[in-house]
Amino acid sequence: MDDISDIKLTRRDLLIAGALSVSAAAVPSVASAEQAPPGAAAPPVPGKVSLTVNGKVHQLELDTRTSLLDALRENLQMTGTKKGCDHGQCGACTVIVDGRRINSCLTLAVMHDGANVTTIEGLGSKDNLHPMQAAFIKHDGFQCGYCTPGQICSAVSVLSEIKQGIPSHVSADLNVRPMLSAEEIRERMSGNICRCGAYSNIVDAITEVAGRTA
Repeated sequence: MDDISDIKLTRRDLLIAGALSVSAAAVPSVASAEQAPPGAAAPPVPGKVSLTVNGKVHQLELDTRTSLLDALRENLQMTGTKKGCDHGQCGACTVIVDGRRINSCLTLAVMHDGANVTTIEGLGSKDNLHPMQAAFIKHDGFQCGYCTPGQICSAVSVLSEIKQGIPSHVSADLNVRPMLSAEEIRERMSGNICRCGAYSNIVDAITEVAGRTA
């Protein structure tokens, strides 16, 4: 065997040898990364949920991460409820669950097992409109119509809240039933965005229905 003193390496040879050793060490890491990418989504976990939607019971088995909005639209084909921002900021996905309005994009379907859900399809039909639907048409409370299902579901809940005496941020006295005013309606409807700007007509529609149901 040659004496170690006989081995001669140039600076170039040393750099090449170092680069090769680094590459060899990195190969297993790359292969491992290809097999299990960092941040990869966990496999779906199926869950069973029973929802009574517009008076009809539905037994569903779906990914436990499925939002109520997606369950309605994708699993039950009730596309009247719209997906707008999908972040709970626009109100297009508003539905009524057990008598209370919620943003269906912000809640999981499995959290509402056994709940009663009312969507725009359950409020009325083309042959028998809900009073709020009829008022929106009469007062031109929409233009493109995309936000309208959420607006109407929210408006129905607003009148229910006022009748129950639930105050808002603009209620003058928390100990008495709120007055039905444009200010109250605007405050309570502030979570429903109309990008067409039909707000004044929406207030008129809600006011008319409130006058008929008072």
